[in-house]
Amino acid sequence: MGYELMRQSSKDKDWRKVCLPIVEKTVKKALEAIKEANRLADLIELRMDYLRDSELGPLLNAREKPFIITNRRKEEGGKYGSNEKRRFGILREAIELGAEYVDVEMSSDKSLLRDLIANKKKTRIVLSFHDFQKTPSPGELKKLFNRMAQTGGDVIKIVSFARSWEDNFKILSLIPYAKKREQEIVAFCMGERGKMSRIFGPFMGAAWTYAALSKGQTSAPGQLTIWEMKEIWERLIR
Repeated sequence: MGYELMRQSSKDKDWRKVCLPIVEKTVKKALEAIKEANRLADLIELRMDYLRDSELGPLLNAREKPFIITNRRKEEGGKYGSNEKRRFGILREAIELGAEYVDVEMSSDKSLLRDLIANKKKTRIVLSFHDFQKTPSPGELKKLFNRMAQTGGDVIKIVSFARSWEDNFKILSLIPYAKKREQEIVAFCMGERGKMSRIFGPFMGAAWTYAALSKGQTSAPGQLTIWEMKEIWERLIR
């Protein structure tokens, strides 16, 4: 994106959407974090896999911003190590309670995934994929995107690990690809070398990006704090 085009797009603040993950272990601490996130975030991701107690109702009742309910399994960087039916049970409960979004992995049990999508009611499904080792080639990323779009997610989320600076451009190229197909997408790289994609994704049309409340509350490698993200954006669009 050219500098002038970037400045022009930045005049509309709607692109600056930040999702703040809540990664606390207790309901009490999570409620405190939600209260803070309500002031700062556009969306809030409640990481149920971090919580010792899966008491969802009080947490949803405390929200003032749209919630993404995530119950990430260990194979994709989460904490949940129990059986799939129990993990999906929490996601189904989130739908019943009216959560705005539920994040579910593309690699999940196919029958459970199809059932969740078919019975999502008013909840929007964030269909996600994570690669903690590398960033696939642009061709592989497009094939992956196409498979995910056919599965039926409302928002496609593709996250890879940046081994090089060039990997940022590979992952960001998915955003215009998705926009041409009128598909909402979140796409960025993890890791120290992936920070650039977290910053520029929203400029290019990603549905949102992720940032942490503080350094000690990150949910993935390379995640900036919301204060760092906002400072960088302000410097870029001056």
